[in-house]
Formats: sequence, C-alpha cells, structure tokens
Amino acid sequence: MAVAYDSLFIDGGWATPASDRRIDVVNATTEESLGSVPEAVEDDVDRAVRAARQAFDDSPWATAEPAERAAVLNRFADALEKRTDLLTRTVSQQNGMPLSLSEQFEGGYAVALLRYYAALATSTEFEERRPSPLGFDTLVRRSAIGVVGAIVPWNYPVVLAITKIAPALAAGCSVVVKPSPGTVLDSFVLAEAAAEAGVPAGVLNWVPGGRELGAYLVSHPGVDKIAFTGSTAAGRLIGEQCGRLMRPVSLELGGKSAAVVLDDADLDKVTEGLYFASLANNGQTCMACTRILAPRSRYDEVVDAIGGWLGALQVGDPLDPSTQVGPLASAEHRERVEGYIAKGRGEGARLVLGGGRPAGFDRGWFVEPTLFADVDNGSTIAQQEIFGPVLSVIAFDDDEDAVRIANDSEYGLGGSVWSADAARATEIARKVQTGTIGVNGYVVDLNAPFGGVKGSGIGREFGPEALAGYLQLKSIYLPA
Repeated sequence: MAVAYDSLFIDGGWATPASDRRIDVVNATTEESLGSVPEAVEDDVDRAVRAARQAFDDSPWATAEPAERAAVLNRFADALEKRTDLLTRTVSQQNGMPLSLSEQFEGGYAVALLRYYAALATSTEFEERRPSPLGFDTLVRRSAIGVVGAIVPWNYPVVLAITKIAPALAAGCSVVVKPSPGTVLDSFVLAEAAAEAGVPAGVLNWVPGGRELGAYLVSHPGVDKIAFTGSTAAGRLIGEQCGRLMRPVSLELGGKSAAVVLDDADLDKVTEGLYFASLANNGQTCMACTRILAPRSRYDEVVDAIGGWLGALQVGDPLDPSTQVGPLASAEHRERVEGYIAKGRGEGARLVLGGGRPAGFDRGWFVEPTLFADVDNGSTIAQQEIFGPVLSVIAFDDDEDAVRIANDSEYGLGGSVWSADAARATEIARKVQTGTIGVNGYVVDLNAPFGGVKGSGIGREFGPEALAGYLQLKSIYLPA
C-alpha cells in the first residue's frame, strides 16, 4: 500500500510545506507507486536553516556536555533500531538493494554508527592544555563548526545520512538534511525516530528535493559547512561554490576502483569476496572494484572464474532473501548503464556474460550481471563510473604493472588486492593511490577514516577523523 506524507520535519516537529509540490516514489521492482512526500522549496530550506541556526546559536545544544549529546544519539539509535525492518524494506523497494545488504548497512550499520559517535563524544578531549616550547601554555579548543548542510544520495540513503548526522551531532552541530528525491520515504522514518528520541528542536531538519534545492542549500548564508556524497561532477560544482564562500566542505565522490588479483591468488576466495568488493547493491556503490586486474599468466582462468560466479548469481526481487542482484534504482539509471554496455561493445571489449535485461522480468529496472574481457584500461568502461553490475577484466604483466594500471584513473576511493601472500598484497596496497583498500576482502571499518583521493573527493567519514571534520580549532595563548 502506498504511503503519503503531508508535512516536513522542521524545527522539531511536522511543518506544513511552503508549496503543494510533491515527490512521487516508485518501486524499482514493480514500477508501481510506493508513496509520495512533499517536495521542499527554497522557503522550506530557509525555515529549516533558521531553525538549525537558532538551535546552534541560541539553545544549549552546542555547549551541552558531551554526555548529554551522547544520550540523545543513543536514544536516536534505540528509536532507529525499532524501525529497522521498515527502513530496510523501504530502501530495498526504492533503489533495488538486496534485503540482506539493506539489513546489514541501512539497518545494523546505521544504528552502530550512532552508538559509536555517542561513545566518541564522551571520550574526545574537546579542550587540551598544551605546553609551548616558548615557555607558556596554550589552550587548544575544539568546538562545533555550526550549521551543517548534509546532501545525501540515493544508493545508501540511511547509512550515508547517518555518517553525517552522527558525528555532526556528537560535535554539537545542527543539521539540515537534503535527501535524494529517488529515496525519500526512508528520511521520514528517520525523522520519526529523531522525534521519538527527543532530538532538540532545530537540531535535525529534513528538506527533500532535487539538485536545484541542493544548490540553494550549498549557497545558503546561514550554513557553516557542507557534507556531500554523490557524483564527482556534482562534487566539483559544490567544491567550487564552497571555495568561493570560504565554507568548509567534505566531498565523498565517485570511484572506479581496482581489484588486483595476483598470480598466486585462490580464485575461489576471490570470487567469494568480490560480491561485496565489486557488486554490492547491484554495483550501485561508489567504492566498487569494477576493474578486475588479472595477471596475463592466469588471465583466461580469472575470466572463467569470474564469469562462472557472475552467471550463478540470483537475480530477482530485492525483498526475497535469496536475491543477490536486484533492479537498478530508476529507468533513467538503467538507460545510463545500458549505454555504457553499448560503449564497451563498440570500443572492442569482449562481452563474456550478460549485456542485456534478464529474461522473465516484465517489470522492474533489471540489468544482467555483465562481464567484459580484453578491456583496455584507457577505454570508457574502464575509466568512467558505470554504477551498475558491469565488471571489466584488464590484464597486467607483473606487480609493478598492476600498480601502474590501478593508479591510472582519475579516481581513488576503494580497491582490493588478492594473494596467498598477505604481506605481498599489503605492500601492493600501500602503493595504490586510494583512500581505502582491502587485502583479500573489503570491509568498511566504522572506526577508520573512509574517503577518497584525486577525483574521489576530500575529507573523511567514519572514525574519529569524521568527528574532527565537524569541529573548528581555536588556540588560546596563556600568559607565562
């Protein structure tokens, strides 16, 4: 049954929207309506920023004891945990994420992040007395940066909202969240959890809308920092605007990561680990290792192993627990992915598997898991982010050549190295120009910084480094 929301969550309560515009949400599997929500307009953003500004400037929130903010985060986690079944199913219906992955990330990981930053808030030293070699002491003070504009994408809408909300609230900031119009139903569930948790008025606000609304939030004079996850193209525009405004910004952007399969790798373990490393969320994952680098000495063996693994994956309804690959998030996105598949064929790559729409699905935005071999690293499908279930196998000569190819990309977000010799793999991992990389697997650690280099962004999420991104520093020099 389709759901309909009539209000926006602003200033601690449900507010009447400033216009009658609506966002319709469609089920990626059935192409039927899931529901609709109000579309925020600039007046709504103004109200939300005013509420966040007042919460930061004129309420005790920013100066509260860390334990008080931690208590709010823990209550938020409790309220969210009660809603995980609704949240995870809602996300899977909106963007096609297999339910098993949604339960892991949009449910469990999001709750864990709130509790992690609650604990970090109480253990962080927000002011330290530092002795100077000049003979006096300095107080180094860390305080909340202010009002945060958080712009969240559609692929992991819950956890990527919480990666911004949790450290921002732990620091004492207030937040205005702009979710993607493709996945907005989950944000209303988040707002309901925030209300139940007693998050103070104005500390958290949601304004769903499209790119134009996001641009308005980025340039709003009442905002002190922007936290964005999305495409590199959009990130460049946001970075330019924030640079002109001298406004702090964190940008978690696109990727075209490499999985380096060394000549001694156990291919059974490689194919077992590549599901999350390369194909999580139907390939709709920024750090996905969609370039598979294979040694020439075992090239055909690697292609055959990956082709066999891909061909055996279960494609279907993301709400079915057995499904491993669901539909893509929208008809427009499927067309984009299919366009890249056509480019791969046109540029001479060998289509090993897939390349079309799976049989038996009359509805839903499905694309077959697709594998290309004999791919040149300079080709379009090897250089541009496809964001779908499309993998390319690229040959290398030796370890040095593998590192060179892995680094021959404008991106640097994820990666993995596979070998029977973990020390050898780790040494190669050190040489790959990327913000994160796994050895014989890829698991995102909430206690370690996550983010990219080069065209994959600036700043970090997760770990204490993310909390630091929502704090500003002041040095108070004390007389001798």
